[in-house]
Amino acid sequence: MAHSQVQTAPVEKADTSRAYRNYVLVILTLVYAFNFIDRQIIGILSPFIKADLGLDDAQLGLLKGVYFAILYTVVGIPIAWLADRYSRVNIIAISLTLWSGFTAASGLAMNYTQLALARIGVGIGEAGGSPPSHSIISDLFPKEKRAGALAVYSLGIPFGVMLAFFASAFFLQGGSADWRTVMISVGLPGVILALLLKFTVKEPKRTESVQTDDAEKPSVSASLKTLLKIPTWWGMALGISFGSFGNYAISTWIIDYYVRAFAGLDITQLLIAFGIINGSAYALGVWLGGYIADRWGKQNKKAYALLPAIALIIGVPALYFSLQVNDLWLSVGLMTFLLFTSGSYLGPSFAMAQTLAPINVRAMSTALFFFVLNIIALGGGPTITGIVSQALVPSLGEVEALRQSLLYLIVPYALSIIVFLWTSTKIVKDWEMAESRGL
Repeated sequence: MAHSQVQTAPVEKADTSRAYRNYVLVILTLVYAFNFIDRQIIGILSPFIKADLGLDDAQLGLLKGVYFAILYTVVGIPIAWLADRYSRVNIIAISLTLWSGFTAASGLAMNYTQLALARIGVGIGEAGGSPPSHSIISDLFPKEKRAGALAVYSLGIPFGVMLAFFASAFFLQGGSADWRTVMISVGLPGVILALLLKFTVKEPKRTESVQTDDAEKPSVSASLKTLLKIPTWWGMALGISFGSFGNYAISTWIIDYYVRAFAGLDITQLLIAFGIINGSAYALGVWLGGYIADRWGKQNKKAYALLPAIALIIGVPALYFSLQVNDLWLSVGLMTFLLFTSGSYLGPSFAMAQTLAPINVRAMSTALFFFVLNIIALGGGPTITGIVSQALVPSLGEVEALRQSLLYLIVPYALSIIVFLWTSTKIVKDWEMAESRGL
């Protein structure tokens, strides 16, 4: 039995060519891009939805955050359990079809309740995206290239946000604020991508359990106990969560802020600019984060936590100054610098969620990682920012209330820096323990 364990893995790796691995990575990245198109679109269309349905900032915050996040996070756990046992390709294809359909259905909503229900549906669907995708990528790429591969996968975030901005600019040009058309138009193509995934990507062989046919897979509770004892796993999860608290809040509220603060701006021009920014500066930051972490990490495993901390220390001051200046494009430029630096934590953080987890609970590790991340960041960032803004409106007015609410985001960014620095002191020992289990 021991001899067969040694011989099995290389044969499996030989079965997948480099070109095919890269193709699968591209397809999964596109799926992730659609994830963020459908997630981001409500923040971009927020001023139009607010005017059409007569909503306040607190209601908008709930739509952008809690309503989407609560079932997204909860449903992710059982879906990850399924992904560690059944076809991950089928799970992703079904999930993509669901969340794309609910995004299109959002465009049919005639009141706040209907829109909230559609957003909950989008969240349920998107829960089946990343955990199985991360698991597939980790089966196809060796540990030394995992941060880089997952950084490429994470490019789905900036590219998805970019496409959401471009689609909105296209359909809203000429002053036609038809937010419903945008929702329907960005939702339906996801169904086509689901079919492409289903019929061109085969379920990869798992790199662990063919060697241990008689070994039972661990229960959910056993998986939880293993993961929750790893300090670095927690550190990376909380570090990315506090940083993403700020990023989610900015991405869902910045258009509202600019529309209010700079009267008479060209909304189409602003949307195109943010599309370009996300597809270039933010995407470059995400890619560089994974690339540098893998290179630096060969000499020093602390790099996976130190790099995000350093990048945020450099970038976060730009948030403060971007909200102080009276020139629109100077503010946008400073916000661009923040996006570039903050993208650096995605690849390293997701890589640690995979590398530190026992091999046969990788999807579960990602689901738990996203549970922590999305309860704090996706559920908290947009929602709390909206609630704080609405609370300040009576005393400050809509413009200053939202500006002040966004300034408070310096606090979670500072917490992110502190947690990443702490994690850098734990990572070497935890990596060695993971290697002793077998990566």
